[in-house]
Amino acid sequence: MGVAMAEHEAQPLSPFVDLTRSEWARLRDQTPLPLTADELEELRGLGDEVDLDEVRDIYLPLSRLLNLHVRGVARLYEATKTFLGTYAERTPYVIGIGGSVAVGKSTIARLLRLLLARWPDHPRVSLVTTDGFLLPNAELERRQLMQRKGFPESYDRRALLRFVAAVKSGAAEVSAPVYSHLTYDIVPDEKVVVRHPDIVLLEGLNVLQPARPRENGVSGLAVSDFFDFSIYVDAAAEDIRQWYVTRFLRLRETAFRRPESYFRRYAELDHDAAVAQAEHLWDTINGPNLNQNILPTRGRATLVLSKASDHSVQRVRLRKI
Repeated sequence: MGVAMAEHEAQPLSPFVDLTRSEWARLRDQTPLPLTADELEELRGLGDEVDLDEVRDIYLPLSRLLNLHVRGVARLYEATKTFLGTYAERTPYVIGIGGSVAVGKSTIARLLRLLLARWPDHPRVSLVTTDGFLLPNAELERRQLMQRKGFPESYDRRALLRFVAAVKSGAAEVSAPVYSHLTYDIVPDEKVVVRHPDIVLLEGLNVLQPARPRENGVSGLAVSDFFDFSIYVDAAAEDIRQWYVTRFLRLRETAFRRPESYFRRYAELDHDAAVAQAEHLWDTINGPNLNQNILPTRGRATLVLSKASDHSVQRVRLRKI
């Protein structure tokens, strides 16, 4: 029996397996690294510190685990089809990825999309972000919700639910709205279209939210009810706050300077004023959203990636089967 297994058997009973970085890294087995440094540079978001060592230690084992899950569902599908005696086309495997603003989940989603597509079992992998289901700014203004953008009530939750339900129903083609982080609004008449994927990654702040009771007290469906696997990207709140401020300062030197940027007014701030503005936005919008809505969903995830202050994942918690 391996030392790691013996250590875990000595731990108190829990519905989760808790692994250190080194324990998790060993689980990649002989999985080759199907990614170059240049490809990683293109995937990486502003302020994300992920490097090839991080991909090798964290995301290769994760892609291997997800490949095993997808293959397992394929076997179950064949068995169920035989049991029913009828033919129904297999539906996409849906993975939800949640976590705070600035925690790095968008980079992780893009990285997993590439890694998963390079397994021969499931080459067609689509990525959709829930940002596209935010209500347009004009509607948020009408509802007086602009200062709560990113909170659950700022989304068209019915449209998002219809999208995921259509994907899991096996629809031949499903479309989602597109959001621009530059203009800070929905892009009119632009859609991302999902056609017969093997896997769909759905990334967003509140993807793990449970269903909310209706006026009659009955709970409906939640987006997370359609997930086959879910990932929560976790870190200490004070670290995420600092990452948010750092990203804001970098955007002030880049995207904010573009004429069409919604945040153009912040480009001319001096360093101290920019830090103060970023901290204000975090403390009044993003921090409260994390504490009130996002963090409470962490326990609903199949797998939790816990980051240290340098962005590296140091622990992985996996729900037992």
